[in-house]
Amino acid sequence: MSGLKALRNRISSVRATRKITQAMRMVAASKLRRAQQEVEKARAYAKEIQTMTARLARDRESAPASSLASRLLDGVSDAPALLVVASGQRGLCGGFNSQIARLARARAMKLNEEGRDFSFLCVGRKAGDALRRDWESRIVEVISPGRSSSEIHKIADETAERVASHFHEGLCGSCDFFHSVFESVLTQKPVMRSLSPFTEAAGAEETSAAVYHYEPWTEELMASLVSRNLRAQIAIGLLENAAGEEGARMTAMDNATRNADDMISRLSIAYNRTRQAMITKELVEIISGAEAL
Repeated sequence: MSGLKALRNRISSVRATRKITQAMRMVAASKLRRAQQEVEKARAYAKEIQTMTARLARDRESAPASSLASRLLDGVSDAPALLVVASGQRGLCGGFNSQIARLARARAMKLNEEGRDFSFLCVGRKAGDALRRDWESRIVEVISPGRSSSEIHKIADETAERVASHFHEGLCGSCDFFHSVFESVLTQKPVMRSLSPFTEAAGAEETSAAVYHYEPWTEELMASLVSRNLRAQIAIGLLENAAGEEGARMTAMDNATRNADDMISRLSIAYNRTRQAMITKELVEIISGAEAL
């Protein structure tokens, strides 16, 4: 009976776990729909503001190298690098967080081999936990990524202010942003984007030959636009991360639920076979005793 009791307890335990994973899958699916809508709305704005920044950077007048906008656009080659790593605040989402951390770790090792100083600004507890094992002294701050869209935009503004502050104080001369790009429920691609020096990789190609006149003058507008673009690129990265995390969690919990179903099926078969064997053994003992009489 001890074998049957152990199997019954195991089946009950797996069924309880299955209820949790199924509930988490449903919650992740609900959050994913909202996160996808936010990403789709923000992508167009982030793309357009980067295109505007690229156009202005090409047409800008000469500016003092010490200006914050120029340092953000051009970078400072001899200054330390700032690595902004965005991840989730929780686990149970497969390899989502570890893939982003692995990409950031590879970049850190390359900078270390080149003899360049660097530091980490982590947006999300999981990134801080993964990087702390190797680079604890290089982590300057760990920020919560936020949950709702309004919280994420607020965190993006705070992160952009911290990045600008590092450039203003001369603590860094370049900034790389690590996050995940949401492609589908099954696919989240970790990427590294250069926030400084400014790159046009994510911007649309210029197709118009029109000549633009800027009011106020170019440098004054550039200072405002570069700051807005920095906030926009961090915001879209965090929104992509939020959608990717929920997609990864939904997939992971769906796989866990399926595995629980398979385990319940195997344990039920083992339970029935064990119970049948015990009944058969008892019948044999009863028949043998009756024949002996």
